[in-house]
Amino acid sequence: MPITIPQGLPAREILEEENIFIMDENRAQNQDIRPLNILILNLMPQKEKTEAHLLRLLGNTPLQVNITFLKTETHQSKNTSPLHLEQFYTTFPEIKHRKFDGMIITGAPVELLDFRQVDYWDELVEMMEWTKTNVTSTLHICWGAQAALYHHFGVDKYELPDKCFGVFNHTVKDWSEKLLRGFDDQYVAPHSRHTNVPMKDLIAHPDIKLLSASEEAGAFIMSANSGKQIMITGHLEYEAATLAEEYHRDRAKGLAIHMPRHYFPKDNPEKQPSNKWRSHAHLLFSNWLNYYVYQETPFKWD
Repeated sequence: MPITIPQGLPAREILEEENIFIMDENRAQNQDIRPLNILILNLMPQKEKTEAHLLRLLGNTPLQVNITFLKTETHQSKNTSPLHLEQFYTTFPEIKHRKFDGMIITGAPVELLDFRQVDYWDELVEMMEWTKTNVTSTLHICWGAQAALYHHFGVDKYELPDKCFGVFNHTVKDWSEKLLRGFDDQYVAPHSRHTNVPMKDLIAHPDIKLLSASEEAGAFIMSANSGKQIMITGHLEYEAATLAEEYHRDRAKGLAIHMPRHYFPKDNPEKQPSNKWRSHAHLLFSNWLNYYVYQETPFKWD
């Protein structure tokens, strides 16, 4: 939340140079406050786990948030009970008339398919187009980020020779961006994907800001259109054991998968990994809700 300071205070210039969020008394006195309406398009197979991952982060701010869960009509989930979906999820035709302050589009296990081969691609495109006028800011995660980069900006993904799987070190590339306020110079984050986006294409694109990247994992956090679209290629929302569960599951299925890098203590998969990214996960979601949703969304939508 912002610091409210008297108008003309000399320290204001110092704080602004350090990218500290400040607000003068006039703006503070005229702010209207209401609950934020956040839409979550959950494309992950184990939807209940993803719900917990995201709600844990969205619920740890002073802001009141109303959540609406969205499912696709053109693809039926095989890993979540129909009763759960019927009880807690809605479809796009049922909400497309509404305005939302923020939206999250999750990853999906379809990254090795060409975008247009995904059975709900046309439906997703319609939703992404709709966000331009009906959502203040949309946060895209993993495959959802790649889908947004492809649809909105024409940046395609490519298949990696080896899966990007593990917990990698990242650096901040743009300290002026509000989304990264409070971040350490270096921090870690989990990744789990078979594809990547070309760094050179992102840097060259006039509408995309590369905010953070990893030497091993590539581009991580990107922003476009003053934060209306935010793309994150990894999974800060993951719990400590999420990569371990994925690794042991695939091993049990006899699939070829290497041990997640920089993850298990002493590279021993029998040891319990620790969560070294939790604070930055909470910080990123808090910054998104505050600076890109709460501070930007209209009190009353037209």
